[in-house]
Amino acid sequence: MHTLLVEDNDRMAHALGTALAVRGHTVRRVSRAQDALRHAGEAEFVLLDLGLPDLDGLELLRRLRPLCAAPLIVVTARCEEHDIVGGLRAGADDYVVKPFRMAELMARIDSVRRRTSPVPGAPGTPGTAPSAPGESAAGRPGPVRAGDTVIDLAARTVTVAGAPVRLTRREFDVLAYLAARPGEAHSRAEILYRLWGDALRAASRSLDVHVAGIRTKTGRPHLVRTVHRFGYQLGPGTGGEPAAGDAQEPPAALGPAHR
Repeated sequence: MHTLLVEDNDRMAHALGTALAVRGHTVRRVSRAQDALRHAGEAEFVLLDLGLPDLDGLELLRRLRPLCAAPLIVVTARCEEHDIVGGLRAGADDYVVKPFRMAELMARIDSVRRRTSPVPGAPGTPGTAPSAPGESAAGRPGPVRAGDTVIDLAARTVTVAGAPVRLTRREFDVLAYLAARPGEAHSRAEILYRLWGDALRAASRSLDVHVAGIRTKTGRPHLVRTVHRFGYQLGPGTGGEPAAGDAQEPPAALGPAHR
């Protein structure tokens, strides 16, 4: 796997590059945002520091996403909630705060790779969303409608009242997982295990950040319904009364389990 390492600290870059090489990665290290943009198209995985000399890392992340669909983990010393939320909403697949244990980061990389490279025909495998009702795992599921929202699971697109809505990969994964079984409520632990491969993340509130992003970007606070003290399910999209906390629930503080 070819990994783009965007890190301006030489000592940290050397440690990360060595650890990745031992695990079979080929690594291109860059220290400036303009070089990251130049080499983004060749990357199969990205590790991104936010403290770069020529551009703020969150702005770089926003510019990278249209150019690079590769899985991306932010690795940074920034631990404020607004930075973590901003990174997740801008399209990061995970967010790791320095200092960290190298073994934990390597495990996070493996987890993101499992989620973004599902094994066809293995719906029970962590990281693999179930097929739509009436479809085999190898079939092509049809669009799911919730009010005026259309979720095309195969094309990975969302439209609201006919207008396209751009979600991050993780936001779409969450929405697609709920849409694949629209009549069912799903626990937080189930969603985190099936999409992230790690049920222990149930202690964090990172999932709520992605749900809040879905509601905000679609303009449909009813689209994802909160099941109190349990999890989430696909809602009606428009009309009706939201369940308690659906529209108002903010992304709460992200605790140590998230990091």
